[in-house]
Order: sequence, then structure tokens, then C-alpha cells
Amino acid sequence: MFAHERHSAIRKMVREHRRLNFADLQAMVKVSPATLRRDLTDLEKSGDILRVHGGVLDPAYARAEISFDERLLRNHAAKKAIASLAASLIPPGSSVFIDAGSTCLETGKALLSRKDVRIITHSVALTALSLHGEAEFLCIGGELRRVSGALVGGSALGVLSLIRADFAFIGTSGVTLEGCSTTEVSEAEMKKAILERCEQKILLADATKWPHSSTIHFAPLSDFNAWVTNTKLAPKDVRSLRALGVKVHTVS
Repeated sequence: MFAHERHSAIRKMVREHRRLNFADLQAMVKVSPATLRRDLTDLEKSGDILRVHGGVLDPAYARAEISFDERLLRNHAAKKAIASLAASLIPPGSSVFIDAGSTCLETGKALLSRKDVRIITHSVALTALSLHGEAEFLCIGGELRRVSGALVGGSALGVLSLIRADFAFIGTSGVTLEGCSTTEVSEAEMKKAILERCEQKILLADATKWPHSSTIHFAPLSDFNAWVTNTKLAPKDVRSLRALGVKVHTVS
């Protein structure tokens, strides 16, 4: 197959699948790793694909973030189950930073009724619900990203630099053994800053996030102490996570 034929085939595959890891794409195209890397370099330069850790994305898919309301509805039962298990990991007297993702929101809702915790967040949705909660509550201000309901930017990062918490619940758009990724730079900056300010870092990600990468890498898995999920991991992946120091909690 000539180069222009391979390029056309790769473009079609990426449009159809939206995101593909390198091994799967190589199996589809049936070329050597070196040839595929050259093809992907050419296609990235022409703007036909986006290269991410371990694979490629359709640029149109990467740009089209799902609205926060739509994310709340997707896999709702799984997110509530993850949230219930995650909230049970927090002992009395703890301070907890809660990220602005949809699974994190469910976890925040599960903690709001507890008088024995302090919640810190940059989630507008969780802040609105806090009016009817019992937990001590601190909202970090900032610039609003309506698509995610997150407060971000320099002012949010400035306040965050003054805060420490015992625990952090962090959401992600994609997770692989290489780490966690999201769709937007300002949200990646917030996630990085939260991880730096908390003692115990807990990843919240349902089965749809594994094993996939999004556009912007924000942390290796070794940054986390635990991962709460409904993903049924292969034994070799569990061993790899254990070697990285990550304890996996899987909902039944």
C-alpha cells in the first residue's frame, strides 16, 4: 500500500472510531511501527489527527466536549455506585477537595450530609447544592467554564496555593497505565494543583474511561494512592497498578 493510500485509510479509521490506541491502529493498517509513526507524523502536521499518549484522536472529537448536563446523565448508575464507595473511604474529621467532574459531583453529594467533613471545591454545581448540606464548605472562586461547571484560571490557582486537604477526589476524561488526561488546559492545571495540595489522592473513573487517552495529560497514575471504579481490570493491569502504588477499589 502506498503512503497516500495508508493516510486515507488511517483518516477514515480515526473518524470512525474517534480514538484509537497505537497497537490497534497498527493491526488495522498492517504496517511496521516505524512506518506507522511516520504516517502519523505526516497526518498530525496536516491536522488530520491528534496524537496523544499511546494513540490518536479525531480532532473534531477532541474539540467537541460533552456538555456537563449530558455527562451527568451518562452512566449515572455506575457513577452513583462509585460515589457511594468513594465517600465511604473518608474518615470523620477529614478535609476533602472535590474536583468538578460528574462522578466527583455525585461523591460530593454523598458527603454533603456529613457534619464531620470539610469539603473544598471549584465545582459550581456542588456549590449550589451545598446550601442544603451539613458539611463545612469552601468554594474556590475563578473563571467559569460552562461546559464543565468548573471554576478555573489564575485566581482559582492563587487561592488553591493557600489550601491543603487530607483527601482529593479527581476526575478524568481518560485513563491508561501511562496516566490520566483531560480535554482542556485550564482544567488540567487545576487538577495538577489539587494533587499537589492533598495528602491522599483518589481517582474516580468509570469503565468508559479505561483504557483511553484524551488530549492533555495531567498526571501519571503513580500520583494517586487509589482508584475507585466499576472497571473489571485484567490481573496484569492490577499488578501494574499495585507496582505504581495505586490501590483499586471496584464496585460490585
